[in-house]
Amino acid sequence: MPAELPEWVPAARRAVGDRIRVRRLHQNLTQESLAHTAGIDRSTIQRMEAGHEMKLSHLLLVAHALRIHVTDLLHG
Repeated sequence: MPAELPEWVPAARRAVGDRIRVRRLHQNLTQESLAHTAGIDRSTIQRMEAGHEMKLSHLLLVAHALRIHVTDLLHG
């Protein structure tokens, strides 16, 4: 069983999810259209925006689909 994560880790994941949602809405994209462009499932976008654990490859694909650098999602 993995050790309990420090509170800043889930908080940072939620912040990344919020930045994905803001960028998506700013570009007038639905979760479905972003998922299609990124080549991943809509449920993956939904989980990412909710701040659940996400794969680096998914984060890279979403950043590419949003036409931004991945660090824009990580650092805001």
